[in-house]
Amino acid sequence: MTSSSSSPQIGKLIRDAREQRGLSIAELATKLRTEPATLQEVENGSMALSMEAIDRIARALESDFSAGEQEVFAPQPMQTTKPAAMHLTIEGGRRLRGAIDCRSSKNAAVALLCASLLNRGRTVLRKIAKIEEVNRICEVLISIGYRITWINETDLELIRPAELDLAAMDVNAARRTRSIIMFFAPLMHSYPEFFLPYAGGCDLGARTIEPHLQVLRHFGLDVVATEGFYHCRAADVHAPKRAVILTERGDTVTENAIMAAAMVPGPVTIRNASPNYMVQDLCFFLQRLGVQIDGIGTTTLVVRGVRDIDVDVEYFPSEDPIEAMSLITAAIVTKSELTIQRAPIEFLEIELAILEEMGLDFSITEEYMADNGRTRLVDITVRPSQLKAPIDKIHPLPFPGLNIDNLPFFAVIAAEAEGQTLIHDWVYENRAIHLLDLAKIGANIQLLDPHRLIITGPTKWRGREVTCPPALRPGVCLLLAMLAAKGESVLRDVYVINRGYEDLPNRLNALGANVQVTTS
Repeated sequence: MTSSSSSPQIGKLIRDAREQRGLSIAELATKLRTEPATLQEVENGSMALSMEAIDRIARALESDFSAGEQEVFAPQPMQTTKPAAMHLTIEGGRRLRGAIDCRSSKNAAVALLCASLLNRGRTVLRKIAKIEEVNRICEVLISIGYRITWINETDLELIRPAELDLAAMDVNAARRTRSIIMFFAPLMHSYPEFFLPYAGGCDLGARTIEPHLQVLRHFGLDVVATEGFYHCRAADVHAPKRAVILTERGDTVTENAIMAAAMVPGPVTIRNASPNYMVQDLCFFLQRLGVQIDGIGTTTLVVRGVRDIDVDVEYFPSEDPIEAMSLITAAIVTKSELTIQRAPIEFLEIELAILEEMGLDFSITEEYMADNGRTRLVDITVRPSQLKAPIDKIHPLPFPGLNIDNLPFFAVIAAEAEGQTLIHDWVYENRAIHLLDLAKIGANIQLLDPHRLIITGPTKWRGREVTCPPALRPGVCLLLAMLAAKGESVLRDVYVINRGYEDLPNRLNALGANVQVTTS
């Protein structure tokens, strides 16, 4: 009979013993004939070990390494406890009414949390949504030594330790968010070698990180994929000799490039940069830290970094245009009059132009300034309308085009419109397939290929029980359509929705919906 253990205490003892002997993870892993990433999981306490494996590690640490390599140890599968699943029961067919504020941007929040790694001072982020994506990044930061405190219901204080304990990183939390890839650039400024777990997040098909690696190689970061981890080496971090050209205008790629440039002597020119809302928020935040950035809101940025950042700073991330579009869609599908307050108009203008062509009746207030002092906001009132299908296909483009994350909501809206609408999601392989679940509650959808859908409306939505797809926006689309479906609907296992929306059921209920939360 073989017993096993996976306690963090055992992992810490192994790490301490290794460090006392002046060994790197790679050196000990070589002697044990295993991957450095596997040994790091052991030291994190997230992998169960047999007693025989523990004994082999102990013998390796006690030896002088002159007798040859040790036998490879055989860790047992990692034991995890699956949290209770959350389900939503929706009584559909109810009209919404009143007004609702857009909350701060999820994508900006995670970028700013990652950027706090650059700052040795106190960082306070105001009006941060308590969503699962934020929780995952906070869990990772806490595991490596951060002190994180909710000052009140919405303000988050982050205190970085003098030295991060990267070996203690919460691997489970890191693997549940794709945002972990935005640790690459901040960590390369402090550590010549480190490991990061593979990125997780939504199931949206093949999502390579190669564009990130291409960019960061210009700054001296070399990344090798090992089993379950990225092995990162940054022995010589430097400013690129010429302009950095992004091969794709991605948001997180641009954010990694900006954070890489933030602590090297500049100027660093970044071309084909995303000017999207979360990138702008990151730039505004870094400016508060003393980094000079020209060209914010354009595709060419010039960054003049600083070698050390030790600033006490507070920042208000801007409101979320994707949440604004979600709420606009809720009003459309339930044929309600609803006012969406604090909507960032710069990032909704194309969407509203398309909706106007489709016949949506809405009005917009005069612009006013967000709490960050930079983002322009409006209040949008949507009224019941008879929609018609657009003549042209609906497809996303990099900002200032239709936002890729807003495209799925047009599948629900198209199902309300008279006629046929072609939706072309050219970025992600799986998302169009996930939107087929709308057919289960009444939509007339034809999948042409993994990227294109034809939707014929109008739709008579009907209540059904459906399992939430493993992708945030398609999951929310199902919830919104269920608000209009006659009878009772059940949306099962909605963890993915909680990644991007804070307290959405109760906020919808305050507008007249009936959404009940259950667990199992």
